[in-house]
Amino acid sequence: MTLRDNVFTILLVLDLAISGVREVISGRYVNFAATAVFLCTLLHPTDALAHFVAGGSGFSTGFFHPVLGPDHLLAMISVGIISAQMGGRAVWAVPATFVSVMAVGGSLGAVGAPLPLIEYGIVISVIALGAAIASGKKMPPKIAYGFVGLFAIFHGYAHGMEMPIIAEPLFYAAGFMLSTACLHLIGVAIGFAAVYTRAGAFALRNCGAAICAFGFYLILAN
Repeated sequence: MTLRDNVFTILLVLDLAISGVREVISGRYVNFAATAVFLCTLLHPTDALAHFVAGGSGFSTGFFHPVLGPDHLLAMISVGIISAQMGGRAVWAVPATFVSVMAVGGSLGAVGAPLPLIEYGIVISVIALGAAIASGKKMPPKIAYGFVGLFAIFHGYAHGMEMPIIAEPLFYAAGFMLSTACLHLIGVAIGFAAVYTRAGAFALRNCGAAICAFGFYLILAN
């Protein structure tokens, strides 16, 4: 999976959002499920679950590890969107919870602690986070913290598994944590841009549905 492929995925999701805005403004209905399925079929599931090539060293390898796996990428952006939907203190507290717990998961992965069904945990996070966005409802804070914290364990573990073969593990950890925080900020920006208008909120819910559908595609195709 290349950076170009992931940029293409993001552009398709954004195209779905723009289509939603157009349909709301025009008052017409469009079958967004068809667009979501189209998005899913563009990526082979094994590619979508593949992450950055291991065996590198340092900060850059860690930074691109979340970016070059669309399952990680979509989940990280989704966390930011959900925090924006919630508003208030959650805007920073929900992403901070994810990054903090992810560091714990990374430590578990680095030492090889047993954790079953890691990839499925990651894919289920894509489904659940997408569904949460699609609902358009504010999640209660305590549920949100537990929700993202649970999934952060799996994402962090996947990153941490690479650490024993990385020449500079601490820089690698700093890279994937910073990258995750940046993706959260992108999600927050998308959320703020959308939640305060009817058209934007509608489009955002359809983006959530597309993300959720992509997660189902991954889990059914493997």
